[in-house]
Amino acid sequence: MKILLINGPNLQLLGFREPGIYGHDTLESIVSHLRELAAELGCELIDFQSNHEGAIVDRIGESVTEGISGIVMNPAAYTHTSVAIRDAIAAVKLPAVEVHLSNVHAREEFRNRSLTAPVCIGVIAGFGADSYELALRALCSHLKKRN
Repeated sequence: MKILLINGPNLQLLGFREPGIYGHDTLESIVSHLRELAAELGCELIDFQSNHEGAIVDRIGESVTEGISGIVMNPAAYTHTSVAIRDAIAAVKLPAVEVHLSNVHAREEFRNRSLTAPVCIGVIAGFGADSYELALRALCSHLKKRN
């Protein structure tokens, strides 16, 4: 199984950006840990980060021709604004899990609404870097049960 990990805008700044909210883990350390976990779970992890909405939409669209089984995605700020990313996830018809480091429901009101969550099989938020691990485990479990 191939899992596509998508990280949206500003997540390349993890470890430095507002560590009181997002923690001290860097994106590189999170991805490295997820690669090891994916191997243990019998999956291959392919990671992608972009600050550009169109690049994320393009990457989601490419997934259908690459044998991707599912998507773990932290759309970051695009969670609350991107109909395009929402539509791309819906179009590829791959199971996706939305991830957030912080508890978006305990933050500013505008972060309470996700445009992408309705086309995902689940959302995991508020557990820092562990949110990614929980999402990957949940997606792999879902895929194994489906097969």
